[in-house]
Amino acid sequence: MTTTAPTLVGCSHGTANRAGQLAIRSILDDARAARPGLTVLETYVDVQEPQVEEVLRTVPPGTPAVVVPLLLSAGFHVYVDIAEAAGARPDTVAADALGPDGRLVALLRRRAVEAGAVPGDAVVVAAAGSSDARAVADVEAVVEAFARTWDGPVSVGYGSMARPSVAQAVRAARDAGAQRVVVASYLLAPGWFHDQLAGAGADVVSAPLAPAPELADVVLDRYDAAARL
Repeated sequence: MTTTAPTLVGCSHGTANRAGQLAIRSILDDARAARPGLTVLETYVDVQEPQVEEVLRTVPPGTPAVVVPLLLSAGFHVYVDIAEAAGARPDTVAADALGPDGRLVALLRRRAVEAGAVPGDAVVVAAAGSSDARAVADVEAVVEAFARTWDGPVSVGYGSMARPSVAQAVRAARDAGAQRVVVASYLLAPGWFHDQLAGAGADVVSAPLAPAPELADVVLDRYDAAARL
């Protein structure tokens, strides 16, 4: 007897930035390539359409589904928007957010080095930010892991909702004596938050994480873990 694999519904925040849209889509395209035959759908919780509830209605009745947040930390969108949408449909579960994860830390470090970061530079890990303490804790876990791999001071800054801001963190690094400050963009894709990093006062700003094939690996791991529940 064969059983149908749950549909993977990849749910991102959404962005009006075309490059950002393509970067997010690349993650799901890589997941499709890595798992031929798996149905992979794309949806959003903000800015773009279709929204997650609408996409879940397109999944055939009787077919299970796993909503994987294409989000680096778990805040309101994960605990409320995605959880409620998944809970409203039978045989549907929500997976964990992508971070924290060691593969994301390694990718974040690689992006910083690609941008020109060298040992001794102060690094400010720049995250979107959240009012949810659990999301902040997720980011801080990534920052702590990054610091263990970096020869130089490492701190964190947020785009909104949490403190310090990225600009404040850059100023603090300079006040502490840093000759060069690198902002490591802990964002999945280009968009409004990433655009703001250029004005934070750093010497170097790294590219967002996507596209990168290891992101699909994380997505599929979150899918597999939730599908076994």
